[in-house]
Amino acid sequence: MAIIVDEKTKVCVQAITGRQGRFHTRQMLDYGTRVVAGTSPGKGGQEVEGVPVYDTVEEAVDKRGATASIIFVPAPFAKDAAFEAIDAKIQVVTIISEHIPVHDAMEIMAFAAQRGVTVVGPNTFGVISPGKCKIGIMPNRIYIPGPVGIAARSGTLSYEIAYQLSSAGLGQSTVVGLGGDRVVGLDFVDCLRMLERDPETKAVVLVGEIGGSAEEEAAEFIKGMTKPVVAYVAGKSAPPGKRMGHAGAIIERGRGTFAGKIDALKQGDAAVAELPSELPALVKQALERV
Repeated sequence: MAIIVDEKTKVCVQAITGRQGRFHTRQMLDYGTRVVAGTSPGKGGQEVEGVPVYDTVEEAVDKRGATASIIFVPAPFAKDAAFEAIDAKIQVVTIISEHIPVHDAMEIMAFAAQRGVTVVGPNTFGVISPGKCKIGIMPNRIYIPGPVGIAARSGTLSYEIAYQLSSAGLGQSTVVGLGGDRVVGLDFVDCLRMLERDPETKAVVLVGEIGGSAEEEAAEFIKGMTKPVVAYVAGKSAPPGKRMGHAGAIIERGRGTFAGKIDALKQGDAAVAELPSELPALVKQALERV
């Protein structure tokens, strides 16, 4: 089954005529994703990579049946783009844009919650159900279908982990990038809850990092899960008070420390890897116990 996206998902690319939108539209099409429309105000009637372009998301929904969108709109205009998608009854909104103001992100999440819309990101690599649908910027070739769900805060680290799992013959059901900003849509608990319910997923890999309390909250949820969880947390050597790449990856007032997250995850019955290279063996062991 997978979660969030599958082979039936119909994607609209917002800002499809831009450099990033155009490039990743081609990549998603090459993967087999059903990209049915794109939007770019004032450029309706054009085509990009064979995909029809409309002025509004509402047109993409009405004329092409779009059910999901991916946003490549620059940060200052991303809130308007997200609101437009949500208002057009898009079910899944993936926001690739980074540096979105915190208040804008908060307004997006509040409006999405009001309308029952799933938001992935912002500042995310996207979401992929291998062999079915890819909505994002992740490399096409590193994923294979299988029983392991992945929820990650870090993009490049999740690519490395997915590649190692695939190389070990451990395919993935769905891989979700939560996003590296302070305010995001889906969190670890949301993803763990969906993966726990997904019959296709037999084990879960959680890829965390320092900062915030997402991993600690996940650890509490893991205690009640029936599926095994294997975790890796980045940031062991990060100095306190310094942001490390992501807006959310900062230790403040003793909260969000590497040691605190590791302790919480171990107490939550998750197997914790010290290095990403240890994950395939730990996942294999977990699957053998299922």
